[in-house]
Order: sequence, then structure tokens, then C-alpha cells
Amino acid sequence: MGSTMEPPGGGYLHLGAVTSPVGTARVLQLAFGCTTFSLVAHRGGFAGVQGTFCMAAWGFCFALSGLVVACEFTWLHSCLRFSWGNFTAAFAMLATLLSATAAVIYPLYFTRLECPPEPEGCAVRDFRLAASVFAGLLFLAYAAEVALTRARPGQVTSYMATVSGLLKIVQAFVACIIFGALVHDSRYGRYVATQWCVAVYSLCFLATVAIVALSVMGYTGGLGCPFDRLVVVYTFLAVLLYLSAAVIWPVFCFDPKYGEPRRPPNCPRGSCPWDSQLVVATFTYVNLLLYIADLAYSQRIRFVPTL
Repeated sequence: MGSTMEPPGGGYLHLGAVTSPVGTARVLQLAFGCTTFSLVAHRGGFAGVQGTFCMAAWGFCFALSGLVVACEFTWLHSCLRFSWGNFTAAFAMLATLLSATAAVIYPLYFTRLECPPEPEGCAVRDFRLAASVFAGLLFLAYAAEVALTRARPGQVTSYMATVSGLLKIVQAFVACIIFGALVHDSRYGRYVATQWCVAVYSLCFLATVAIVALSVMGYTGGLGCPFDRLVVVYTFLAVLLYLSAAVIWPVFCFDPKYGEPRRPPNCPRGSCPWDSQLVVATFTYVNLLLYIADLAYSQRIRFVPTL
């Protein structure tokens, strides 16, 4: 966590911010992000919730990447009152997930090999194909930064750059997918048991976000107890909580006594409660596995809260 404006060596520009492997990946992120956004905005087009999400994800990632490059190039990050290493590691993982999601959604909903009818024509198809390609390249650029900055065995680095820290971002992202399915007519309010599952998802999400926020703000050293022990205890409790949800949710949604074991034949696609329940069940198991992996990795790392 920096506290002075004086850069090392007396220089005020840090060329390594754009010439190092990580810096090169960030420059490519800016190039690919700007290109993707421009292709869609100019002629590719977007519509609906899916298109809006893609544009928002690309715009958010481009803006934050530009801020990161600017701060490192000018040494401005040295005077910021939070943990720069934790912030950049957390953002790179989040941007990887957002760009990966957008790189799947946009081609799935908007890109076709055949030309659409006039007045759009083949030009729109070509722009959408190009946008899809650059969206994939953008994801690879962010994934490359995560791979380059991820903590290696024996390396002293910030918590968010460790596997455990990166998994925290993925867990929160998966929880957001679960929340999206819950609010999409999942009928979770029918039983107290399914409401318990919602409470589990909410509690674990808030705790995970709190851990990330404490790490980024650099406050992990003033909690009154060792941060690494606190994280391990919480992760163990999260595994138990998600294990209960992984048992309860499928029983009360797909058992014939409480719900529908198969998708109802007259249920419209896009607004079927059974589909939302299946998404929640699937990603409940995904997050359970992520928390188990997190618990395993947490046993082997030591935290350095000031990086």
C-alpha cells in the first residue's frame, strides 16, 4: 500500500507498465476492448438484456484497464491508500470472467453465418463476426494477465494473486449467476427450505465480498485476529452451508413430492421456473466445488496483507 508520490529512481514515467509481459497484456486489453466495443456500437448492433450486458462488461473492463495502465505508467498508484497488488489481481480475475461471459453471449445471440435481410445485410454480419473474434481475444488477454500475475509456490505476493484469492472472485461471480436465476421466477419462496438456500447464497456472497474488500483496502492486518485463520474458518463454514443447499435445493425443486422432476412440457422457454431452478442447482454444485478447492489451497498459503 503506497503512501508517497516519489517514484523509485526519480523518474516520473514507468515504461515497464507497458513494455513488461503484464504491461503488454494490459495494452492488448485496451486495444481489443476498444475494437470490440467500437465494432458493436458502429454497425454490429446489440439489443435486449444480453446485448446491454455485453456492452456494459466491455465498457467497464476497458475503463478500469485504462485506469490501471495510467496509474502504473505515471506511478500514481504509489500514493493510493489501498493495496494496489490486491486490486489489480482482483480486477484481472473479474475482467476475465466478464469478458469470457460476453465472448460467449454475443456470438450466441447476435452472430450468424448467413447474412440478415436488408437493410442490415452482410455488412452487419461481418461486423458481428469481427466483434466476436475480438471479444475472444479480449478474454485471452485478461486470462494472460491472470496467468502472469498468479502467485507461484514460494513467491511472496498479495493475497488476491493466490489461487485462494482468485477463487474468491469466481465464487462471487457464480453467486451473481445464482441470484440472477433466483429472481427470474424460480419460486424460491414456496418453502422455508428453499428460503434457507437463498440465505446461504446471500450470506456466503456477502462474506466473500467482504474478504475481497478488506484485502483490496489493505485492512486485513487490523482485524484483531490472524486474517489467514479467519479466511480458513469462513471457507470451512461456507463449504458446510453450500453442502446443505446442494442437498436441500434439488429435493424441494425436483422431488415429485415438492416439485417437478422433469421439465413441464407446456413451460415456455425463457420464462420457465423449472429452468431457473435447474440453473440454481447446477451453479450451487459449481460453487460448492469452488469452496472445497479454496479450502484445500488455503491450507498452503501465507498472507502478506500490505502488498
